[in-house]
Amino acid sequence: MAYIVSMQQVSLLDGVSYEAFESRASTFNKIMDALRDDEINLFGVVGMGGVGKTTLVKQVAKQAKQQHLFTAQLYIDVSWTRDSCTLQQEVISDIQQNIAEMLDWEFKGLDESTRAVELKQRLKKEKILIILDDIWKEIDLEEVGIPWKDDEKECKIVLASRDGDILCKDMGAQICFPVEHLPPEEAWRFFKKTAGDSVEENLQLQPIAIEVVEECKGLPIAIVIIAKALKDETVAEWKNALEQLRSCAPTNIIGVDEKVYSCLEWSYNHLKGDEVKSLFLLCGSLSYGDISMDDLLQYGMGLGLFDRIDSLEQARDRLLALVKILKASGLLLDSHEDRHNFVRMHDVVYDVAREIASKDPHPFVVRDDVGLEKWSETDESKSCTFISLHCKVVHELPQGLVCPDLQHFLLHSNNPSLNIPNTFFEGMKKLRVLDLSDMHFTTLPSSLDSLANLRTLRLDGCELGDIALIGKLTKLEVLSLVGSTVQQLPNEMVQLTNLRLLNLDDCEELEVIPRNILSSLSRLECLSMISSFTKWVVEGESNACLSELNHLSYLTNLSIEIPDAKLLPKDILFENLTSYVIFIGDDGDDGDDDWWEFRTKRALKLQSVNRSLHLGDGISKLLERSEKLEFVELSGTRYVFYLSDRESFLKLKHLQVRDSPDIRYIIDSKDHQFLQHGAFPLLESLVLVRLDNLREVWHGPIPKGCFGNLRTLDVHSCPKLKFLLLLSTARGLSQLEEMTIVNCDTMQQIIAYERESEIKEDGHARTNLQLFPKLRSLKLFCLPQLINFSSKLETTSSTSLSINARSKGSFFSHKVSFPNLEVFTIIDLPKLKDIWHHQLPFGSFCNLQILRVYSCPCLLNLVPSHLIHSFQNLKEINVQNCELLEHVIILQGIDGNVETLSKLETLKLVSLPRLRWIKDGNDSPKYISSLLTLMNIQNLKELHITNCRMEDLRKT
Repeated sequence: MAYIVSMQQVSLLDGVSYEAFESRASTFNKIMDALRDDEINLFGVVGMGGVGKTTLVKQVAKQAKQQHLFTAQLYIDVSWTRDSCTLQQEVISDIQQNIAEMLDWEFKGLDESTRAVELKQRLKKEKILIILDDIWKEIDLEEVGIPWKDDEKECKIVLASRDGDILCKDMGAQICFPVEHLPPEEAWRFFKKTAGDSVEENLQLQPIAIEVVEECKGLPIAIVIIAKALKDETVAEWKNALEQLRSCAPTNIIGVDEKVYSCLEWSYNHLKGDEVKSLFLLCGSLSYGDISMDDLLQYGMGLGLFDRIDSLEQARDRLLALVKILKASGLLLDSHEDRHNFVRMHDVVYDVAREIASKDPHPFVVRDDVGLEKWSETDESKSCTFISLHCKVVHELPQGLVCPDLQHFLLHSNNPSLNIPNTFFEGMKKLRVLDLSDMHFTTLPSSLDSLANLRTLRLDGCELGDIALIGKLTKLEVLSLVGSTVQQLPNEMVQLTNLRLLNLDDCEELEVIPRNILSSLSRLECLSMISSFTKWVVEGESNACLSELNHLSYLTNLSIEIPDAKLLPKDILFENLTSYVIFIGDDGDDGDDDWWEFRTKRALKLQSVNRSLHLGDGISKLLERSEKLEFVELSGTRYVFYLSDRESFLKLKHLQVRDSPDIRYIIDSKDHQFLQHGAFPLLESLVLVRLDNLREVWHGPIPKGCFGNLRTLDVHSCPKLKFLLLLSTARGLSQLEEMTIVNCDTMQQIIAYERESEIKEDGHARTNLQLFPKLRSLKLFCLPQLINFSSKLETTSSTSLSINARSKGSFFSHKVSFPNLEVFTIIDLPKLKDIWHHQLPFGSFCNLQILRVYSCPCLLNLVPSHLIHSFQNLKEINVQNCELLEHVIILQGIDGNVETLSKLETLKLVSLPRLRWIKDGNDSPKYISSLLTLMNIQNLKELHITNCRMEDLRKT
């Protein structure tokens, strides 16, 4: 897992900020000093598991970014290097790929050595901080391509590990900084912050709580997990917890304090119910790194982990509830960067979970292939219920494993051609879950037919030939072939009448699904075929037809591609679907892979579809119920929506319309039955792209409440759109946060009103429009006719005269106020002369932080004196290619003793030939062009001046 470290607060487990730990300040400052030291470019952070190394290095990256020490800060979690079957070549390849992705850069070479040379040259071009966290084995930085030798000091590399010898002796770290346990006073404050003030207010509880904290030995992870578990519990429960923490048996996990183990084991025992305990052990037995919720669902279904559930939907809900419990206890975490549909475990929790699972009366076994045959003769093999087998040495598994109680077998192998003998599974009669992903099978091992109790089979990423044997697994409920090379589903699958989930995503070679296979899967609840089978036929032909879906009365979750709308039966219902991702139409060269990643619960995309054709009641109902809709190359209509009382799109959250030249209006309510209630009440994003004939977004009267939840509005390449919204519509967009308008050749204003009196209507006094009170980002690019943000709608007879008058005014009139705007970017607005009116409402632009202006050839001034006080939150000014710009900042009339732009950190001025710098309006005018004066602006950290003539009036 890798990502560019964000500027958000770095937190430990549950949002407690790193800065709370005063005892770490000295270590933190020493690390920051090392980052600035030209003689040090490779150093380590060492400490016991759970002591807070990851939190520390992330905070270091955050601070480095704030101080502009590097052009980029790259964080890479390499905890997966602890897996015994991970080869050095895999480590090198994965790190190379992670760095390339974070830098938005692609390799030309295919092998690791060639890529290492490329990467080294790329990293030498700028100063980059690279953090490799949770290292478990030596990583050869030279082979990766990370420059770190004495003559290559542009990059700084921070290594974090439990093992200082790996960093200093094996990898050559110049210095290692230890991260110690929290001192008692700080541990107590941290515990109180997590458990609540009651631990101190309750005099009976306080002394017990202090002793509990002592058992945590100053380790943050133990403190958090114990505090969460005991929060709001009775005194008796606290006493019992203290006794158990003191009596827990010691363990020998490398780099984990035995008291941490005791705390986590107690927290596990404290969980209420076998379901949540089983899920915890299952998570700990999977591979290190992010854990897919889909994997947990499929494994959990197969193992019967969820009690008393009747459907997949109920199982998903139960899984979410159990995960919530584990997160609340600190035993599970959100994935890095909130990766959708994934969770993760702290590496220490992983270790403890595996240790607990190995001691279970029916143990979970995670092992490699060395000595596998001898192990199969032990008592452990006879009693284990879970095996995760990591194969890195052998080329063939033994003839069989006798594991009569085994329920879950998970195989990991570096060798996809590993031979699995036909008899291998004969001694696993109770097996319920089998995962053989990323293997090669000409035919499946014949002993699979002995697995009469198998409920879940995963062959993801496998090269598959004949898979007819699957038909004998009649109790199978979950079958996943994601990313496999399967070309044809076998006829024998008609026997899988208990199958509830069939996942064929990314089976790009799948061409044949024999007729009646799908309709025979009478219990199927979930069918997913994203980037997969598209060879649907009309009824009566040999391949699968869409009408078969009507026979699946339990189907609630569907993801499919339908290349031609004409293949849709008129009577197809889809009435039971609660979740769907459906793509109808020919995508041609569209290649919109991101669309599939946008996992709302209900999404529908229509491409190259004639809207005048009746798609059937089933699709019409899906349109009304969708949360995401996308229309591409729509034809046969001038409107995307005709609104009526029946169609108000109450669930729609995301709408995108693009590449549809027939469209003149997105919504038409002028000539149709008018809605008495609001439409699109939940719509969050509206994206309009390349609509060559779009005249208006909404045509006709607008019901109250429409667009009331809109947060993002993007409009790109709509050449006939003269204004974006009427004032009556804009007033309803109270939640709008981001607006982007690009390449609209005839747009003259963003907001238009028909008469001046509109501004004072509906309680809007003092001629202040009060539009978009939550707008944070406004980006306007390549708008050659844009003159004003808001102005009166023009009639044909008065247009030229009025435009001439408006062109003399400011872009933002005195009626506009954006109190929460943070980012304002304008690029290529050739008619822009002046941005700000001299009488803007109080509080206007008071939160503006980033101001970027590029290629505005008529602009004269940027920051006028009357707005200096409003711009006190400004952090970045970036102005480029403005030929007539004379003044960036005008200080005329400003008290010289008052701080000016005190938060400004970055000032970039590029290609401004008439620049007069900062204008000082004292009695004897002078023009400050001194670099030193600019640098004295408080907090200024970055100054770029290129191709600026720096005129001085004293010479004119």
